[in-house]
Amino acid sequence: MSETQDKSPADSQPDAAPAHPTDAPVIPDAPYKPVIAAKAAKRANASVIGMVIALLLCVLAFLPIVLMNPAPKSEGFRPNVDVSAIARNAAGVAGFTPATPDTGAAFRPNYARWESGTGSGVPTWEVGFLTPKEAFIGLTQTAQANPTWVLQQTDNLPVTGTRNAGGQDWELRDSGKEKRSMVLEYRGTTIILSGTASLDEFATLAAAVVKSVEQAPLPSAPATPSAQPSA
Repeated sequence: MSETQDKSPADSQPDAAPAHPTDAPVIPDAPYKPVIAAKAAKRANASVIGMVIALLLCVLAFLPIVLMNPAPKSEGFRPNVDVSAIARNAAGVAGFTPATPDTGAAFRPNYARWESGTGSGVPTWEVGFLTPKEAFIGLTQTAQANPTWVLQQTDNLPVTGTRNAGGQDWELRDSGKEKRSMVLEYRGTTIILSGTASLDEFATLAAAVVKSVEQAPLPSAPATPSAQPSA
């Protein structure tokens, strides 16, 4: 028997070709990315541009209306203080007619009160004013002033001269900065104006205070016991 006949048909099949070490690995398919046609992309861009132009036109249309009707400026809270009414209520215990300076709408009162003087020992009539330049001046009036109390009310400011207002010479106490006071003893009471306003605004309010005091009756003097006749 020949060697050719001894091989089976399976043995006669050619061997599979071995894998070549340099063969590239199999790469999975990349995700699909849709491609927008040039005409569709152009239409999309045109829509966005149209929306922006429409928005700008709306803003330009309403801008003149907003400029012609500006929002009102907020001036903060303004308390409604009836200084005259509070002064009438205080007159009975004060022993004098409290000053109620009339400056029209220029000086706006933000408080008015009668202080019994529990802490200082000096009962006072007090009114606070906001000036036209948005500064502050406080009015304090009493019939029982003393030098120590005056120094306390004026923060120990030095006397720097006098200032005429309302026909009266007020004592001027000035810090050289913003704080200042004007003091006047007039018709039975001591009046002190203190605050951060300018001297011109102090003088305007002081003149109104003098006018108010001049229109009020003089404080009544305390009654003195009459002498008893000797027996």
